[in-house]
Amino acid sequence: MADIKEIQEEIIGEFQMFDDWMERYEYLIDLGKSLPLIDEEYKVEENIIKGCQSRVWLHAEGGRDEVRFTADSDAILTKGLIALLIRVLDKQAAEQISGAELYFLDKIGLKEHLSPTRANGLLSMVKQMKFYALALQAK
Repeated sequence: MADIKEIQEEIIGEFQMFDDWMERYEYLIDLGKSLPLIDEEYKVEENIIKGCQSRVWLHAEGGRDEVRFTADSDAILTKGLIALLIRVLDKQAAEQISGAELYFLDKIGLKEHLSPTRANGLLSMVKQMKFYALALQAK
């Protein structure tokens, strides 16, 4: 299994293949469409990420050795963003997730191409995933 750094490098490479941001947005939307569906039982209020403009449900399970994430969103671009984060952090050790530096977000230029509210939402998603990892690490 690839580690967090390797997956980030893969994503940076993929984003460099696109000439403009419209193509990158389309790619993000496609990623969102390929996101495995979250079980309906997890689409509850306590799984909604606070600080996101759209509704994003995030569920984590597992333990110290491996954290599994599932998510969904009612906005197609946001769904792509969470799919990207899940691709990097899913099935990784809790300690790796909680300490991960997600430098790919800057490298692919995501932050400057998102509206301020979406950029804040993205940071909220990262924080929530790390929070879940910390909680599972403590188990």
